[in-house]
Amino acid sequence: MASFTFSKSSVMLLPLVLVTYLVAATSAGNFYQDIDVTWGDQRGKILNGGQLLTLSLDKFSGSGFQSKNEYLFARIDMQLKLVPDNSAGTVTTFYLSSQGPGHDEIDFEFLGNSSGNPYTVHTNVYAQGKGNKEQQFHLWFDPTAAFHTYSIVWNPQRIIFLVDNSPIRVFQNSEAIGVPFPKSQPMRVYSSLWNADDWATQGGRVKTDWTKAPFTASYRNYNANGCVKSSAGSSCASGNSVNDQAWQTQELDSAGRNRLRWVQSKFMIYNYCTDLKRFPQGLPVECKRRR
Repeated sequence: MASFTFSKSSVMLLPLVLVTYLVAATSAGNFYQDIDVTWGDQRGKILNGGQLLTLSLDKFSGSGFQSKNEYLFARIDMQLKLVPDNSAGTVTTFYLSSQGPGHDEIDFEFLGNSSGNPYTVHTNVYAQGKGNKEQQFHLWFDPTAAFHTYSIVWNPQRIIFLVDNSPIRVFQNSEAIGVPFPKSQPMRVYSSLWNADDWATQGGRVKTDWTKAPFTASYRNYNANGCVKSSAGSSCASGNSVNDQAWQTQELDSAGRNRLRWVQSKFMIYNYCTDLKRFPQGLPVECKRRR
């Protein structure tokens, strides 16, 4: 898989009210150090000295974990190998989220399918409690056969979703035209494996086959590079070497834009920006911008 470089634009400083609460940090992929398994009654397991994590789902419960740190802007990379064979009804997630009724959220959700049919990669962005900005994709490979890298780049200008370093979606900061953008609420990294057979596969028509349980998804090579909420320390916005890292101002160069167009033309299966039935009074204002 080819990789793509990214150009830089001017740095936008973090809101001053948060400056004293942010320090730069990079997590280098040991699950014991970086995450907490938060639910599932032993269905989430850290293995191989912290280098591998598995989540399992059976008819009684799924499982999940969250990062120890909260971030306000970051690049988060995770390698996943999804539930193989008949995964219908299951949802495996990797996302960023704050808490509360007006929460922000940046989603990767992987909707399982019956054997021989492709996973659906569901993406969404919430700001101030409002989402409804879904784009969905199939993949150009079997995500159950090997580990692949899924990345979220979140900076003040944009959010970039990447698969094996190929951009599949860019959500621009369009606050200038009245579109909320997640920029003031620190978010943790979350992952989970759970049953959603009321909607996940073909609108709920295909149910989970519990004779195939337990279902297992695997995670490795977690890397979080971002601004961590802290009670003391310096801001990522000034005086720290992390400011020189590309994720802070990352945007697509010409090769990245070409790759994005290829992915969206070949593998996108739903785009809220083209759903006129859903928005009969007119598409959301950000959809009129070049994406």
